[in-house]
Amino acid sequence: MHLDISESSPIGERFSLNNAVDPDVGTNSVKNYHLSSSEHFSIEIQTGRDGTKFADLILKKALDREQQAVHNLILTAVDSGVPTRTGTASIIVRVLDVNDNAPSFDKDKYVVDVMENSPIGSLVIKLNATDLDEGSNSDVVYSYRLSSEPFELDSKTGKLTVKGCLDYEEKQVYEIKVLAADKGAVSLSTHCNVVVRVEDVNDNQPEIDITSLSSRIPEDAPPGTVVALMGVTDLDSGVNGQVVCSVPGHLPFDLKPSPDGQSYSLVTKDYLDKETVHIYNITITAKDLGSPALSSTKVIQVDVLDVNDNSPLFTERPYTFYVPENNKAGMSIFSVSATDADGGENAAVTYSLDRKSPGPSITSFLNINEANGTLSALKSFDFETLKTFHFQVVATDSGVPSLSSNVTVNVFILDQNDNAPVILYPLSSNGSAEGVEEIPRNVNAGHLVTKVRAYDADIGYNGWLLFSLQEVTDHSLFGLDRYTGQIRTLRSFTETDEAEHKLVILVKDNGNVSLSATATVVVKLVEPKEAFAASDVKSAAKDQGENDIIFYLIITLGSVSVLFLISIIVLIAMQCSKSTDYTSKYLQETNYDGTLCHSIQYRSGDKRYMLVGPRMSIGSTIVPGSHANTLVLPDRRRASEEVSVF
Repeated sequence: MHLDISESSPIGERFSLNNAVDPDVGTNSVKNYHLSSSEHFSIEIQTGRDGTKFADLILKKALDREQQAVHNLILTAVDSGVPTRTGTASIIVRVLDVNDNAPSFDKDKYVVDVMENSPIGSLVIKLNATDLDEGSNSDVVYSYRLSSEPFELDSKTGKLTVKGCLDYEEKQVYEIKVLAADKGAVSLSTHCNVVVRVEDVNDNQPEIDITSLSSRIPEDAPPGTVVALMGVTDLDSGVNGQVVCSVPGHLPFDLKPSPDGQSYSLVTKDYLDKETVHIYNITITAKDLGSPALSSTKVIQVDVLDVNDNSPLFTERPYTFYVPENNKAGMSIFSVSATDADGGENAAVTYSLDRKSPGPSITSFLNINEANGTLSALKSFDFETLKTFHFQVVATDSGVPSLSSNVTVNVFILDQNDNAPVILYPLSSNGSAEGVEEIPRNVNAGHLVTKVRAYDADIGYNGWLLFSLQEVTDHSLFGLDRYTGQIRTLRSFTETDEAEHKLVILVKDNGNVSLSATATVVVKLVEPKEAFAASDVKSAAKDQGENDIIFYLIITLGSVSVLFLISIIVLIAMQCSKSTDYTSKYLQETNYDGTLCHSIQYRSGDKRYMLVGPRMSIGSTIVPGSHANTLVLPDRRRASEEVSVF
């Protein structure tokens, strides 16, 4: 037998059961019923009008489907026969559900943490409310009232998901009240609180706010000068909001943090130099301590103001110039130049001559252009009078206070062929270059008749003298050495040779425009006895003449030697003041051959120089390619070198 009883049925309610049937009659028919033990049910025996026995099922304790949904009972019918016989029936009582249970959560309050960068649709929490009822009485529907929150609740599944962007910096905690209700005829419900805590994510870059800036800093500002003040903020929290600022280490600037770390001051850590860097673009980097770290930058431009801290510098130290003699007075001869690393007025350079230095007589005939440093000579130079001189030029800037520097200028006068040869012998009493020589007739070939002596005040090629026979009565009798001026016999004299011979000697230098002089020598042939007697008389006069010549020669050589000694000393001092690669070696050669020429050779760097003057014959040193004031000298180390001659 199947019975459906509502769990809401009241105690004492009766439920009719089927009767047992026994074919026997009388005492052998059904007499009684027994029910298996049950705390919820009992039976009550009833007798019908026809005398049949039947039982009613009585509810003696309220049912609870949630505790026991089905009750299995055994009903036994007993007759009165001997022996007693029984019959049984199974009673299945199904308890019908009544909506007597509200949905329930396992917690009254849920706390969940959500990252602020959670994407839309991310699951926050899945709520689960249970209802002990069945059917529609156990179907739970979820809901919450605050629809403006950035969350969405699935009414069927109870899933709470993100539906909008979360921002920790705007709101950190959300409290949501969720209602769970069943679908019973009379709906029952319950609620819980969901607390959503938004966790900070390092999603905000630090911000730099410049509160004060000095964009123009003088280059002599001491270290520690404040350039800028700035504040630093980060909307994140914890380590995500802790910020460290820095500047590139190679820059002469540093950042000093405040005690609270919320502001910084940008200061100089070294002296600035406008001549090296005139403008700085300082990149300030603010970096938080989050993971991954975020950073931001800000560029500050600082202009370095010029200070007059640099003196003018000359392009050469010292200057060396070579000026030809006979220059045109008043014309520029050379120029000097100086630069100043400063800017503006601090770099404007003016030039002047240091007239307080030794040798004021030299600077008195010089003039300098204050603007461009061009020097001009107020008079014409004469190499034979002045061969070299030096002075100092001062360059001054226009800064306040002004700075200056000076440089030594060494000037060497280059010889020009402006002096004709001067014949010292022969020289007659009236000053004409003419002499008479008497020689015996019996002399052999090669006999020295006389020697023409001459000198040239110029040097080098200009002072190198060559002798030649311009006129001669008999070319077969006399020969002339072109370098020494010696006149010798070429053969022995014969009876047919004339007793008197006239020789015109041409003496010329080797300048580009050659200058010359002539001398006349009259050679008289005498008998040996007459020549011997005349020689005694002549020797006395000749000794006196030669003594005069030697006296003038000594004066000339002394003057020239002193001038050249001064020139050598100046050259040595100048070369020694330069670097070791620009040294000079002086080699003096003196070869007296009667032409009053000499030379001084020296080396400067990769070039060789030769000063040629009186008391040297340089015929053996001339090679093809020589010209003007330049001699090409052979060198064992090179095939040829160009040698400048002064």
